Amino acid sequence: MRSKPKRWTERTKPGHFKVSPILVGLTGTNGAGKGEVAAALVRRGYAYTSLSDIIRDSLRSQGRALSRDNLIAEGNALRRDRGPDVLARLALEKCAGPTVVDSIRNPAEVAFLKRQPGFILVAVDAAPAVRFERARQRGRDESAETLEAFLAKENEEKSNDPEAQQLDRCLALADITIQNDGTLEDLERRLEEAL
Repeated sequence: MRSKPKRWTERTKPGHFKVSPILVGLTGTNGAGKGEVAAALVRRGYAYTSLSDIIRDSLRSQGRALSRDNLIAEGNALRRDRGPDVLARLALEKCAGPTVVDSIRNPAEVAFLKRQPGFILVAVDAAPAVRFERARQRGRDESAETLEAFLAKENEEKSNDPEAQQLDRCLALADITIQNDGTLEDLERRLEEAL
């Protein structure tokens, strides 16, 4: 009888994989630190692609502003027009070797990527007030001037529409969740422990 091949999901101890994942998907709340996790993985040799960058490219081609409102609306429009996993399919076309796939916000994107060998989904989260302050410091058009507006905008990403953002469902599908309320050093340590 042939032995079952070892897969990346078999762990030697909690949080440590026997084989490094080929594709690391990132999902998480706005301002949680997905970009910092991605940067840490890039320093480890991973390439980088972002579903949000695909949406930004689409907005630029239309001459539209790169506001958070437009990103949400355009991403949902692309999912409606070309299927709920379209952004993951387009991102995978850019992947050659170990890659971080950032900004996953729909379960169909997760399902598509989970069919790829060596995929793992990492969720990043932090307290709302911490995330709001980080988002303000980024200097992007976040479409939210107050914490209340920030949270209301976040609720738009928690749809039940299968062709829209379903951030809560993506967070629930994560293989690993990293709470990022501390310093960059804390985040690096948690990432090291998780992977």
